Amino acid sequence: MNEFELHYQYLRKSAGVIDLSARSRVCVTGADRQRFLNGQVTNNVKDLKVGQGCYAALVTAKGKMQSDLFIYCLADELLLDFESGLTRAVTERLEKYVIADDVQMVDVSELYGMFTVQGPCSAEVIKAVGLEPPLVNLSWTKGHESRGEVYCMNNARGAAAGFDLFVPSEDLKRMSDRLVEAASNAEGGMSSVDVLDVVRIEAGIPKFGVDMDETNLASEAGIEARAISYTKGCYIGQEVISRIRAFGQVAKSLRGLRLPSEIPQLPQKGDKLFHNAKEVGYVTSSCRSPILQGYIALGYVRREHHDPGTWVEIGAVDSSIKATVCDLPFVAANAV
Repeated sequence: MNEFELHYQYLRKSAGVIDLSARSRVCVTGADRQRFLNGQVTNNVKDLKVGQGCYAALVTAKGKMQSDLFIYCLADELLLDFESGLTRAVTERLEKYVIADDVQMVDVSELYGMFTVQGPCSAEVIKAVGLEPPLVNLSWTKGHESRGEVYCMNNARGAAAGFDLFVPSEDLKRMSDRLVEAASNAEGGMSSVDVLDVVRIEAGIPKFGVDMDETNLASEAGIEARAISYTKGCYIGQEVISRIRAFGQVAKSLRGLRLPSEIPQLPQKGDKLFHNAKEVGYVTSSCRSPILQGYIALGYVRREHHDPGTWVEIGAVDSSIKATVCDLPFVAANAV
């Protein structure tokens, strides 16, 4: 078993610790923060209580994605966790709609780092470092380190269970050592973002900037059930998203693609999909799945060809890889 396979087994059978400090972290403060943010994102923020969280999309007035967000209701602020490199774009997008609201956006990436512990033994690891693992998805608990408060969020990122930790920057090294030691005691250890990405693809979870971007409607990306509330009231982009739900399906949607057991190379982001020589979509992510012992990909497929069992060709028509469209996820979260 090579190092990658070992680290993959941590996430599937025990617990893997991964440094996610490269992700963006912004706090929304001010007396109007909850009402304001509720009018900006696709999910219900106004009814969140302290200790709760939700997953949402930030979209344009035309319903196109600008980011996905994990939103946590802290005592005096809302914490936004989203993909790296988007702090400025997300902050400017939100500030654009601040008129007379008592709302401020604060970049806290330098103040707090981030770890995630993923795998069936992750709660055991959280307890071993003196924290109480929250029981409900996207809920959170709080503990203390020498330099400040540590926030522990229930967030399985494709594994059977998982928790994100927001840790004061001065305590990152100490917390990292403690987490790895606790994971090792559970027959796990330090893992990597690359390994987590494979588990993410197996679970059919799209990543912003890879599987969904500014060209996609939120409804196309397979996040509707997790990220969109149709009862919360008005927000930027609501009219388009509600119209799609009321009057018809999207033209394309994110689907799984099962590839042959032997391929010359992994498909790349943007590789085109064909059916009977007609272009019907494109690839976004791909990997070799250790648990399936085969190759898989995510991609957008046009509505008329997205039914499970439909075959498509990836790449040039004369030098293509055949693939079969399938439902997501490829692998259940608790698979071992």
